[in-house]
Amino acid sequence: MKSIKMKTIKTQIVLKMACIAFALVSSITNAQNANQDTATQREGFIFEFVVGGGIISLEDSAGIQTFDKSQGAFSFPDLKFGYMLNKRLAITVALPGNIYEFQDHDRHFGGIIPSVQYWVKDRWWIHGGIGLGIDAPALYDIKDDVNDDWNFGCAVKASTGYEVYKKNNFALNVQTNLVLGRAFLDGDAHRDAVTFNVGLGFSWL
Repeated sequence: MKSIKMKTIKTQIVLKMACIAFALVSSITNAQNANQDTATQREGFIFEFVVGGGIISLEDSAGIQTFDKSQGAFSFPDLKFGYMLNKRLAITVALPGNIYEFQDHDRHFGGIIPSVQYWVKDRWWIHGGIGLGIDAPALYDIKDDVNDDWNFGCAVKASTGYEVYKKNNFALNVQTNLVLGRAFLDGDAHRDAVTFNVGLGFSWL
């Protein structure tokens, strides 16, 4: 019963966050139309954090959980660090992550992913890479030996975004993120994950 209530609360929070995000984007877009900026001069280091949510599907080789059951998830943390090679191309390290529920505990599936980001247009970019996948307990839900196992593997990330607001070296973008990963568990087992998120990105470059 407690698990069902928690899932309902999480779903409601994700839906509310999505509504707030879309309302904010709409208002910013209207303001943007009234005052167009010139092309951004991108150089040096970049930093971005993303606020959003989406869905996550997991499957264990042991059959404990299958892809048939998806659940709402928060993106946390969702960070990106990088350096501009030129005005359109950057090398980055992305730290995607989603909080999910597993056997009445909150866990985190994410990674550390070397990647590249390319601005196809002045405001539209694409981003992707491959790196380390991490399945771990949520830092606020580590309970002795019950939920303390850390599992590692590989992960692939692809995302795209559109900058709806720019000023000086700051940009606000709307983006979608897709992550596919596998973490290796004890006993030659593994856990596969697919996450899809929509979020607001706050970046400085």
